[in-house]
Amino acid sequence: MLTHYLLFLAKTATVVLALLILAGGVIYLSRKGARQRGPRIQVTDLRAQYRRNGFLVEQHRLDKASAKAAAKARKRREKEEAADMGDCTFVLDFKGDLRASAVTNLRDEVSAILDAARPGDRVLVRLDSGGGMVNAYGLAAAQLLRLREAQLQLIVLVDQVAASGGYLMAVTAHEIVASPFALVGSIGVVAQIPNFHRWLRERHIDFEQFTAGKYKRTVTLFGENTDAGRQKLREELEDIHSLFRHFVTEYRPQLDLERVATGEAWLGIRAKELGLVDRLATSDAVIQEAARRGRVLAVHAQSPGSWTQRLGLRAQQAWDGLIGAGNHLPS
Repeated sequence: MLTHYLLFLAKTATVVLALLILAGGVIYLSRKGARQRGPRIQVTDLRAQYRRNGFLVEQHRLDKASAKAAAKARKRREKEEAADMGDCTFVLDFKGDLRASAVTNLRDEVSAILDAARPGDRVLVRLDSGGGMVNAYGLAAAQLLRLREAQLQLIVLVDQVAASGGYLMAVTAHEIVASPFALVGSIGVVAQIPNFHRWLRERHIDFEQFTAGKYKRTVTLFGENTDAGRQKLREELEDIHSLFRHFVTEYRPQLDLERVATGEAWLGIRAKELGLVDRLATSDAVIQEAARRGRVLAVHAQSPGSWTQRLGLRAQQAWDGLIGAGNHLPS
């Protein structure tokens, strides 16, 4: 039995080692490919897209003679618009997850816009996020501040949700526009972590952890948590919440923080009454309004294209998830 057991362990160790080597190789290749290719920016002329779609519907709505006349008028209008080098509106999309992974593309998109923008241009950010890690969303907010510091008009559009870390990003804007039933707010912080200490103790499994520094660890997954550790974690959360409140106050000083910084979130209609957003509208309405005034360009940094890059990115995210347990999250 011992021989069979040792053989089983050897096979298992071999499989695990092979998987680790494969994952490491894929991550290395993906990073190498990303360095070689660099960021790829895709630009879509949304005004032209709206015009094409509208023209298609118009052709079906009109009779043959009227449709022909409308097509000629459209060509004249397109020439006039092409000659108009007035203000431009840029559109960015940010779909947030727990780790704000989209910040990687956001930084490239912001850099591209800053290199091309002119005085008077505006940036619309379609934001959809329920929040996540403090440091990740803090970086995302800082990327948006680069646009504001460049004297570009920054407007955040919320169709569904901008809560917690999402709202941390939203407050950097000169104007926040939300749909009537979007979820907005949640100015609060939460940290949650399971503890398996009792389960391990019942099975006579010891867990040992060695640290240097009084508060290197406060609460853990497998050790026995103490009241002192819990208290320290609460103090850290309160400090993060205080910084969150201060950041919101800096960019939206009109808010009554005692009323809105409770960790609650509100639908767009209530958020407007509380001053969390400035007006109610869908992102589509705002973008079409901009298209009537001038050129509208959607800027998107493309994700890694090859299968090794995509697989490497997924492997890296999975690994980060394993080692990142216990980080503080805006709630």
